[in-house]
Amino acid sequence: MKKLGLLILTVFFISSAFMAQESKTKQGHVNTNKFRQMKDVLPTPNLQRTASGAPGIKYTQQKVDYTMDIVLDDENTRIYGNETITYHNNSDDTLPYLWVQLDQNMRAADSKTPDIQPNRIPNKTSKDRFNAAYIADAFDGGFKIEGVTNLDGSNLSHTINQTMMRINLAKPLASGEKFQFKIKWWYNINNHRTQGGRSGYEHFTENGNNNYVIAQFYPRMCVYDNVEGWQNDQFWGRSEFALEFGDFKVNITTPADHMLGATGVLQNPKEVFTKQELKRREKARKSFKNPVIIRTQKEAEKIEKTKSKKTKTWKFVAKNVRDYAFASSRKFIFDAMAVDINGKTVMAESLYSKEANPLYGDHSTRAAAQTLKTYSKYTFDYPYHKAISVDGQMGMEYPQICFNPGRPDLPDGGYSDRVKYRMIKVTIHEVGHNFFPMIVNSDERQWTWMDEGLNSFMEMLAELDYDPNFPIVRGYPKNIVRYMAGDQSRIAPIMSKGDHVYSFGNNAYGKPATALWILRETIMGKELFDHAFKTYSQRWMFKHPTPADFFRTMEDASGVDLDWFFRGWFYTTDVTDIGVKSVKKFYAVEKNKETINFIEDKSEGLSIAKPKKAQPKYFYEITYNKPGGLVMPIIVEFTYEDGTKEKKIYPAEIWRYTDNEVTKTVHSNKQIRKIMIDPDLETADVDTANNSYPRQTGDQFSRFKAKVKN
Repeated sequence: MKKLGLLILTVFFISSAFMAQESKTKQGHVNTNKFRQMKDVLPTPNLQRTASGAPGIKYTQQKVDYTMDIVLDDENTRIYGNETITYHNNSDDTLPYLWVQLDQNMRAADSKTPDIQPNRIPNKTSKDRFNAAYIADAFDGGFKIEGVTNLDGSNLSHTINQTMMRINLAKPLASGEKFQFKIKWWYNINNHRTQGGRSGYEHFTENGNNNYVIAQFYPRMCVYDNVEGWQNDQFWGRSEFALEFGDFKVNITTPADHMLGATGVLQNPKEVFTKQELKRREKARKSFKNPVIIRTQKEAEKIEKTKSKKTKTWKFVAKNVRDYAFASSRKFIFDAMAVDINGKTVMAESLYSKEANPLYGDHSTRAAAQTLKTYSKYTFDYPYHKAISVDGQMGMEYPQICFNPGRPDLPDGGYSDRVKYRMIKVTIHEVGHNFFPMIVNSDERQWTWMDEGLNSFMEMLAELDYDPNFPIVRGYPKNIVRYMAGDQSRIAPIMSKGDHVYSFGNNAYGKPATALWILRETIMGKELFDHAFKTYSQRWMFKHPTPADFFRTMEDASGVDLDWFFRGWFYTTDVTDIGVKSVKKFYAVEKNKETINFIEDKSEGLSIAKPKKAQPKYFYEITYNKPGGLVMPIIVEFTYEDGTKEKKIYPAEIWRYTDNEVTKTVHSNKQIRKIMIDPDLETADVDTANNSYPRQTGDQFSRFKAKVKN
């Protein structure tokens, strides 16, 4: 019995010890370290998309070819089309149906797009707006589908769901097979100046003429890929397009006196240009310094006064493009110049009305030419034969052609710097879209930043090449601070669908452009960044990249771990805020031949009251804190007592053990007079009040404005 009692007592003490130990054990937690790898958010690599960010050996994509006969009805502002679509199933999958985009149905009388837009009754409005909103019948700009047929003319089963149409195949389309069918359609063209829209016409009352910029005008196949399957998200008007590459053969019939520009190589120039225009066109092909005017303003003014009742047909062939667009008007002036892209001649061209001159004549074609040069330098040689800038009074982009704003605003017919730089900026941006996404063909409907953000970054480089003093509006870190520091309830991560964000411009254009600028200028350096960015661009030419492909390639080609950066900047709405929390001063005292004692100087300021003979003389223990959620390098500038300055950059990895504060020591033979965090505004720090030591006095926002201004 004694032994049993002793055993029970022993077990009791052991159990009690375990319970005591257990009660002290803290609850576990998930890995929240800002430097954890992104394997939890990126898809698993496979034979189609590799871990390096490159296309895999099993990568496939579909091909779609179009043959179209188009008629532009100027009198009734309508467009008619007959098209034959050839769909090539290059995937390994068997497809029971196909999906077609009907973007113009966003403008149909029964469109759901207006129903999802919140609106209120205003205090006052113009009569035109009042009539349009409450009295006038809704404009019907949706597709009128007159036939969906097989090649033999028999009806083809189909189902229309708002802006999407499903083609119901009688027999599933096997891998390696192709399917051909026809669609006949027409629609009323919208006045994009009064009714809005990405394309349409602008009406001029002077002589009753219209400028047409026509896009999303034909039923287009949706993308089917090995990531999403069918990309058949509805088109609500904001998030743009996902399209397959293919070959186009397009005939466009217009009034005989129209000047037209379009995607593709013109097949019948002698039938559509005058002899004089043909000679000027050839001259332009040899002019690498200045644009050559092919149709002059005087000629265009004469033509626009009379309307020809005859027609002519422009015939184009476009190889390996993802979309098609054109612009047409009897008002258009036409100029062009040659651009040398590594020994290949590419034409930069502009079409514009007299209302846009002399602004367009001075800058449009030159800006287009500069864009082709700069983008080719940092990505790949521009593969197409031309790039057209059109006076479309909007900003929209398509393969080889784009529609841009800009008209003189001064009483004497001249233009202000504000109007000039805005016109150049948008022209560079839209011409730049030839690279992203017209060639590096990302899914705009899902990932707006992959074309708009990357393009906005590249736009900055082209603007500075065009004019070293170009007033860049978007992309510098200081310019995104107000947005990032704003109301968090109205900010979404960059990795959000464009239809679902509040501040579309900042989210899809400004913040990702800023992120790339910081990567190039501050995190990676120009050499590593430029090589990685070019690698991504060339890997995904004429293919469908995803965000993971971009993230992985930037790391793979540079040897820089960027998971912490992409996770913070693209997947969260965290902000940068790094400050100087405290500074301790020390001087060294030689206690004996083997020992040095550090004595803290607790006097105010940075000066050390009792420097000793030990070298170096001055020692500082600086604690940096990070109220903001983003990890970023600590960029600190020390100003010494003699006025000299020294900059020190601690890599972002300094925060790997702690997300709150970190302490570093500095030793010097000169006393420090001032400590400043991020002196050149490189990191988009949202609060500069804690950036300096000793603290600066005065209103924080006033100091920030003064700093930004400088």
